[in-house]
Amino acid sequence: MIFDARRRAARLARSARRFATADFLHARAAENAVGSLEVILRDFPVVVDLSAQPGPFTRALADSSVAARIGAPVAVGDTASHAQPGAAPLTLTDQSTDVIVSLMTLHWANDLPGALAQIRRALRPDGLFLGTLLGAGTLKELRGVLTEAELQLRGGAQARVSPFADGFDGAGLLQRAGFALPVSDVDRVTVRYPDLFALVRDLRAMGETNVLAGPTRPLTRDIIARAAALYAERHAEADGRIPATFEIVHLAGWAPHDSQQKPLKRGSAKMRLADALGVTEVTDAALPGSD
Repeated sequence: MIFDARRRAARLARSARRFATADFLHARAAENAVGSLEVILRDFPVVVDLSAQPGPFTRALADSSVAARIGAPVAVGDTASHAQPGAAPLTLTDQSTDVIVSLMTLHWANDLPGALAQIRRALRPDGLFLGTLLGAGTLKELRGVLTEAELQLRGGAQARVSPFADGFDGAGLLQRAGFALPVSDVDRVTVRYPDLFALVRDLRAMGETNVLAGPTRPLTRDIIARAAALYAERHAEADGRIPATFEIVHLAGWAPHDSQQKPLKRGSAKMRLADALGVTEVTDAALPGSD
């Protein structure tokens, strides 16, 4: 088990009051999801939102012209289920939903392919899944300075930033879960802060602080101060502000249906690739030294 669901639930509950002060990543993810729906000219009567923070998607949808073609999003799940996506069966009937959205939540799943497979089963044939999760490049600066500060002052270091999924694996994860026509895109966002402490305040307000499983040795004030100094030394910009990288992985996939495009069978092409490209095909026999 990578993540501790109880710690994650506690972080979510504690962040509820302050989430609106640091919801910019969730709002960005929601706007992208709504933008994807706007270019699909069809109705989606039943829409389910599995996001731990469903508000941003509901607001983005309300401000969009696509709202007339889409049913009101139904938020499903509680703090416990959002804390560990996929750990328990979804409270959704198989093939009952037209669209399922999960924004900024699935990176806390201990079994991400399993969580995606549950979502796929809940979709009607030709139903759509839209998701976002944090990717491997997220908080790379913070990860580096915390590790270095702890090594310097303790002689050893624990993982302090979650091991996020590689964004380039997104389409493969969707295929593994049984989705058709999978699409994955990576959106890298750099946010500038006056110091490390302001960054940590935003992470707490988002509910995105460390919930790795196992015993965690608390960071001392000296280690935190050293990490803050290293962050400024290594990454500060001309005005003294520090950058924090967030990598948002956008996922889209469809529940399989007979009407969807399918790749041609191997060997069924009616034209050679060389002819299509207008080039001369070179065979092994034409190469110098060939027998």
